[in-house]
Amino acid sequence: MDKFKFNKKTDELFKAVISLKNVREAEVFFRDLCTIEEIREMSERWQIAKMVNQSLPYREIAKKLEVSTTTVARVALWLNNGAGGYRLMLNRQKAHHNSSAAFKKS
Repeated sequence: MDKFKFNKKTDELFKAVISLKNVREAEVFFRDLCTIEEIREMSERWQIAKMVNQSLPYREIAKKLEVSTTTVARVALWLNNGAGGYRLMLNRQKAHHNSSAAFKKS
């Protein structure tokens, strides 16, 4: 099996993604780029990652999201042993949430 390598094509895709300015722009771009099922699967994985990060039991996550425990375990594996992308975004969202909460209290 060939190991995946990022290249100019993937870099161009990621540059397009980071140029999106808001959720609406992301919605229309991803809708054109991906199938509905691909968007559902990515959204599902992100919800699983957030719930695993909250230390919810795998069976509870699987039941709540109507996915298999194998899917939950796979996402948990990448969360804990992957390239760090899930962790990066979880930390970034936590920091954003904390700064937004602090701003509202001021």
